[in-house]
Amino acid sequence: MILTHVVACSENRVIGAQGGLPWHLPEDMKFFRETTKGHIMIMGRKTFDSFNGRALPNRYHIVITRDPSKHSFPSTESSPVVFVSSIEEAVEHARPLTEKWGDEVFIIGGGEIYKQAMPITDKIYLTLIHQEFPGDTYYPEIDENIFTQTHRRDVETPIPCSFLTYLRK
Repeated sequence: MILTHVVACSENRVIGAQGGLPWHLPEDMKFFRETTKGHIMIMGRKTFDSFNGRALPNRYHIVITRDPSKHSFPSTESSPVVFVSSIEEAVEHARPLTEKWGDEVFIIGGGEIYKQAMPITDKIYLTLIHQEFPGDTYYPEIDENIFTQTHRRDVETPIPCSFLTYLRK
């Protein structure tokens, strides 16, 4: 199993503001959609809540929450939703599902989930937006002693950004 962060952040490490994204970047959304489709996604409850009460199509959702009252959501066969109480429990839940949903399991936020998962992360897809934004949720620093950048693609419009890939050394 490969644990992969998928994240967009600004130069000042912002990934969110008031439960949403502080930018509109269609190419990043397309990358996220195409990359995660047909795979397992691990996320925090606030990230799941940002989907406005809908599971994303054709993905297996594992939602980490400390609130046991949040442990139910209508699931479909093509978009299951399960609730767990820790990153460790999420990873163990995902492990037997990789044969059906793919070996790469995506961690999609938020800030605390990225931070908790960093020690066990194998790969990072980072869209680095070359601008600073105000926000209340941040992505942790990538330790370049642990991760090495293996790919970079720069985009100039609508907001200059770079699509970066990092692999654990």
